Amino acid sequence: MRQDIVKRFLTNTDETGRFLMKSRLTGITYFVEPIYNGKTPTWGDLNPATGQIEGNYGSKYTGAVTKKESLITEENGFQNIGYFKGSPFGAIEVRDKEHQRRLGLL
Repeated sequence: MRQDIVKRFLTNTDETGRFLMKSRLTGITYFVEPIYNGKTPTWGDLNPATGQIEGNYGSKYTGAVTKKESLITEENGFQNIGYFKGSPFGAIEVRDKEHQRRLGLL
């Protein structure tokens, strides 16, 4: 894995939601990147005179990236890329158990 990709992956994680999870059993580091469709909820201040939401706070600090912004690509050196809905921890556990079986740890 190229160090520039790792550095970019771990930059501005509050905004991107990206994080690493390292297995204590296999030593594999899993890169996790929440993906969203680019549509954020309407947030802002309610103007009591108009009843309208003002301000564009919903587009900042989404805690995810769009698929186009994703760094987890084969071009960036990632392998076995998977997409799933919900918590990443269950999917990581399943993948890690597969690695443990392949390594003869289970």
